[in-house]
Amino acid sequence: MMKSSDCVIKHAGVYSTGLAMVGAICDFCEAWVCHGRKCLSTHACACPLTDAECVECERGVWDHGGRIFSCSFCQNFLCEDDQFEHQASCQVLEAETFKCVSCNRLGQHSCLRCKACFCDDHSRSKVFKQEKGKQPPCPKCGHETQETKDLSMSTRSLKFGRQTGGEEGDGASGYDAYWKNLSSDKYGDTSYHDEEDEYEAEDDEDDDEAGKDSDAESSDLFTSLNLGRTYASGYAHYEEQED
Repeated sequence: MMKSSDCVIKHAGVYSTGLAMVGAICDFCEAWVCHGRKCLSTHACACPLTDAECVECERGVWDHGGRIFSCSFCQNFLCEDDQFEHQASCQVLEAETFKCVSCNRLGQHSCLRCKACFCDDHSRSKVFKQEKGKQPPCPKCGHETQETKDLSMSTRSLKFGRQTGGEEGDGASGYDAYWKNLSSDKYGDTSYHDEEDEYEAEDDEDDDEAGKDSDAESSDLFTSLNLGRTYASGYAHYEEQED
């Protein structure tokens, strides 16, 4: 009787399951491979992620040493460092207007793959059929469109994170330029803050001088005032009785 195992390679035979069968783990997709010589020698070569390179930094799995992702809009491979930045910039419409590409009316439907908008009339396609309960497909590529009003995106292209810096010798850009830009912006505002500090210091000096003048005036008022013999002036009640 045939018994299936957890090995990613389908083959005949009785094998153990779970961690007891693990002979190797694929370096690309982290799949479990059993102890069989055929499985150990063939799967890594046939792995679909062997030649996967990040579309942003052009690094493979062996270079960045992390997981590989696929963009939800352009279906390109992305590394773990660039997945969020790329998808945030990939969904931005590169057009200067939200008008339909075939007419001047406002496009209610947007295709994030073609980066174009279509009105109700021009979103209908004879090639791609619209399924029930779904948005009409893009007349160019057939990708499902989305309503433009539901999309939170800008018509201008933006740069995020490490993509703002120039490329280094190995072809990958780092975060150094990004942090330098932030630090330069902070240092650029130091002159403004220094002026504010100077104004505050001058105000404090003026307040101190005004306080000293008021103290001097109040002391001058009480110097000519004679209250007689008091306990505070050093004369006790028994000294007055002796007199």
